[in-house]
Amino acid sequence: MNFYERDSNLQAILKEQLDPPLWKWADEQLQEFGGLCAGEIDNRARHTDRDGQPKLIKYNKYGEDQSEVWLNEGYKKTIAETYGAGIVGYIHKDIPELGRPGGYVYSFAQGYLLSQAESGFYCPVTLTMATAYLIEHYASPTLKEKYLPHVLSTGEMELYEGATFLTERQGGSDVGANEVKAFSEEDYFLIYGEKYFASNAGACGIAMVLARLEDAPPGTKGLSLFLVPWKKENGELNGIQIRRLKDKLGVRAVPSAEVEFSGAVGYLVGKPEQGFYYMMEALNLSRICNAVASIGIMRRAYTESLEYASKREAFKNRLIDFPMIKDTLVQLKVKQEIETRAVFGMISDFEATASTKSAAPSSEEVMNRLKIAILKKETAEQAVVFTHAAIELHGGNGYIEDFVTPRLLRDAQVLTVWEGTTNILGLEVLRLINKFGAHSFFYEEITQRLERVKGFTSQIEVVKKEILTLSEQVTEVLNQPSDIQTYYSKSIARQMALIYESVIALESGNKGGEEEKVAELYVHLAFGEEQVTGDPLTLRYADELLDLSSVVE
Repeated sequence: MNFYERDSNLQAILKEQLDPPLWKWADEQLQEFGGLCAGEIDNRARHTDRDGQPKLIKYNKYGEDQSEVWLNEGYKKTIAETYGAGIVGYIHKDIPELGRPGGYVYSFAQGYLLSQAESGFYCPVTLTMATAYLIEHYASPTLKEKYLPHVLSTGEMELYEGATFLTERQGGSDVGANEVKAFSEEDYFLIYGEKYFASNAGACGIAMVLARLEDAPPGTKGLSLFLVPWKKENGELNGIQIRRLKDKLGVRAVPSAEVEFSGAVGYLVGKPEQGFYYMMEALNLSRICNAVASIGIMRRAYTESLEYASKREAFKNRLIDFPMIKDTLVQLKVKQEIETRAVFGMISDFEATASTKSAAPSSEEVMNRLKIAILKKETAEQAVVFTHAAIELHGGNGYIEDFVTPRLLRDAQVLTVWEGTTNILGLEVLRLINKFGAHSFFYEEITQRLERVKGFTSQIEVVKKEILTLSEQVTEVLNQPSDIQTYYSKSIARQMALIYESVIALESGNKGGEEEKVAELYVHLAFGEEQVTGDPLTLRYADELLDLSSVVE
């Protein structure tokens, strides 16, 4: 099996988005990486989840606190192979064969394949990407020279994985309630306090930590960002202790801990009291990673279901011969492929404006933030829907740990929480609407893109009707008190996601062939009303769309 080789939709997306030299190189690399993810990395992920979870070795033989996190050898091999393939490094530095960076689209293609095998390990990769972003954009030249090459290592020097420590016990999503303190010394700071959910603790080389300077104002405006090495140059812990590792429902590969800072040396990154805003930029990047992990899990849930249904027999027929099973599989395929297109379109937009920094964001930047919020929410929720559907299709086997489906469900569930819950994302959409008029930019872009779609007359009318309905709803909601506005924020975000993805589907459908049928189905499934008929649309296209030639025998 090869996750990349089987995914013609991903291949088509990358061929469209990457210029010819980069596409040729990336296609070869992803062929290799896709096989690795479907084979050895998947096997290691199974072992890590069941028998090889990270362990905290709190004390050494002398009873001294060493707060060491044990990682199994297979996990370490996955670290070496994945970072060696440039999943973080080639975003920022040149690919030797090309003399140029690979960029975010290539990195996220790797992340998409990786998440089909081990979404837990994609969390540390995400944190390292965010760390690299923060150092590159805001660290001093001295810090950048010393630490960034290690964060971007592809094997030529010691790798420093990254971490971003925000969450505190009393705060959670309310980052403004954070209490960790930073006290100034000559050319560094001493950090005191605790972080309550610190992922990649003990495995990272450096952590980006939010802390409050002395006499800083309360709330998010008083938070500064610090680069904190995990260890001193002599190998001793840098005033950091791990209290315990979290016993999580899923993504068990990544060590998540309660961490105490007792005079840890940290270095200010950027301007004082701007840390929250820097971290929110990195959070947008992490939300894209979250969406990529979600569509990866969706893809694995679909391919496992297709393979199982093509082989499993019941009542003297294969499961895939039953109309209800065909309907489920077609719905999964259509949603996953269009959502993948939507996410990679968002990635391309993000990359185009990643270096833009302005006090007043442009309409493009506002739209990027809006797309990130609505697609992070939609993909995370759909990852849970897909894994639930896969378990149901497998029947009792789907509930057994011999199959990948239980792990997919456990891993998918955290994606609705990490990088902002659905409630937080709904509030983000509402904030973008109220503060920047994001809804107006949304209507403008969607309408312009619809005008360029050829054919699909009835589907375009359906989408235009939904845009009008959304516009009327938003207008009414904005006339309500703020508390009532928040009540409707999630439904607005959901409707925006469906409209946006419908436009993506129709644009892709202009290519003809299978894409045309996928586009017709997507709009029907998103907004159509089911009518009793002898020729349901999903069944009409099922045999063509469910390509059984890709199923592994």
